[in-house]
Amino acid sequence: MAGGGDGQGGTSSSSHELSGRLEGILADREVPWARRASKAAMIELRLLAPIAAPAVVVYVLNNVLSISTQIFSGHLGNLELAASSLGNNGIQVFAYGLMLGMGSAVETLCGQAYGAHRYEMLGIYLQRSTILLVAVGVPLSVMYAFSEPILVFLGESPEIAKAAAVFVYGLIPQVFAYAANFPIQKFLQAQSIVAPSAYISAATLAVHLLLGWLVVYRLGMGLLGASLVLSLSWWIIAAAQFLYIVTSERCRRTWTGLSCRAFSGLPEFLKLSTASAVMLCLETWYFQILILIAGLLDNPQLALDSLTVCMTLAGWVFMISIGFNAAASVRVGNELGAGHPRAAAFSVVVVTALSFVITLAMAVVFLVFRDYLSYIFTEGETVARAVSDLCPLLATTLILNGIQPVLSGNMDWDARWHMHADAYLVLDHF
Repeated sequence: MAGGGDGQGGTSSSSHELSGRLEGILADREVPWARRASKAAMIELRLLAPIAAPAVVVYVLNNVLSISTQIFSGHLGNLELAASSLGNNGIQVFAYGLMLGMGSAVETLCGQAYGAHRYEMLGIYLQRSTILLVAVGVPLSVMYAFSEPILVFLGESPEIAKAAAVFVYGLIPQVFAYAANFPIQKFLQAQSIVAPSAYISAATLAVHLLLGWLVVYRLGMGLLGASLVLSLSWWIIAAAQFLYIVTSERCRRTWTGLSCRAFSGLPEFLKLSTASAVMLCLETWYFQILILIAGLLDNPQLALDSLTVCMTLAGWVFMISIGFNAAASVRVGNELGAGHPRAAAFSVVVVTALSFVITLAMAVVFLVFRDYLSYIFTEGETVARAVSDLCPLLATTLILNGIQPVLSGNMDWDARWHMHADAYLVLDHF
């Protein structure tokens, strides 16, 4: 079990001990399965909680940044809500899925390197990933700059497309914040260092809400101001996490400074990063497709407004599952690295069950308050009725998303572990 580097020797030792006990309990065939499962579940929860809780907080709070931005925009008017939805969910989510997926390669490689005590390689992988993601950010920025003609070409309303383009222009800096943030986030998660990211996200959210209110309502900068504040908030998160890495004793062995070695092995790293991005991109892009299709309906503003409310809530709950996905990836990687296959498989079962129970509870809550959900984002009884009608489908989506990301993430992790072993050896050579 990864302990988090220097300054965590006691924690690491305790985690190793618990991990060994967990494997031993699961391997003891003389004890009935029910007793073994109950004992193992208690141990797994002790190992999982310090990773899963902060990881869920990080992803949820980061998603709330986008949600709050849409709320600020929505209270400017229904057109602004539709525009921010089209820009945020129709354009920005493309970059989010691609960047997060490519950044996940760092989690695989850093997890292996950390388990093999090749601590210096973690910093190299972080830098390689950042270089690649910055390069990918350049064509994405060009796409953002031409968002209005792209949206019109796709059949969106010219009025909404024009307003959405203004919003998207302010998101161009966010693309490069993603390029810095996701490799840093995965670098820390591979070492089971998650809590600092949660504290940083919480503090940034408070700053974001204050700046958003000031810029949108007091300074009157509208959609452009809202998206610029969102970009600034993501840069604050990335910069604060990097500052933590370079100053913390916990990362002293894994971050040894900038290195020219980061520029070697880039083609192999690109291949692995691309493979890592495929599954997560498919999971996030379907949100984007739904939003784009909604803009083609007879009443695009109402369709976008109502679907925005549902998809935003679904995306928020989806982040809970993504947080469990990240925690499960750390647990599975650490157990496989320690030679504990039973514990790795059992961890997936426990995480999936937890995610399912939480998302089921959220689905029930949304159904109970189905008639009032839309008022969080915008005024208007028409939108409220449309959202209420969509809520049964929303609840079904939440329940399915409660288990799918965790399972697919771990299958993807296992595939990357086996399919890219040769790539890892090449990368490790550099």
